[in-house]
Amino acid sequence: MPMSDDLFGIHGTALSLRSQRLSLLASNIANAATPGYRARDIDFRQAMELASRGHSTVQAAEGAVAYRVPIEPSPDGNTVELSTEQTLFAENAVQYRATLAFLEGRISTIRRALKGE
Repeated sequence: MPMSDDLFGIHGTALSLRSQRLSLLASNIANAATPGYRARDIDFRQAMELASRGHSTVQAAEGAVAYRVPIEPSPDGNTVELSTEQTLFAENAVQYRATLAFLEGRISTIRRALKGE
C-alpha cells in the first residue's frame, strides 16, 4: 500500500476519480452540438469499488464508464442533454471541492505535526 493511501485514505482516489469525471462531463458539454456524439459518464461508486480492488484510478474510471441514455433522443443521434450535463458537472465540482478541502485540512494537520505545533 502506498504511503499516500495511509495518509489520505480513499480521499486521494476519490479526488482523482472526480477529476476524471469532470473531464468527461466537460467533454459531453463541449460536444452538445456534435451529430452522433454519445454522452458518457463515470459511475463513481463502481469506479471507487474497482479502485479499492487494486485497479489504478485510470483503470477504475475506464471500467466504470457507461453511455448515458437520453430522456428525449435527438434526431441527429446526439445523446447529450445539456441541462443534465450541466447539473451533473456542477454537482461533481462541489463534491470535488469538498474532497479537496478535506485533503487540504489533512495536509495542514500533518504539517503542524511535523513542525511540532
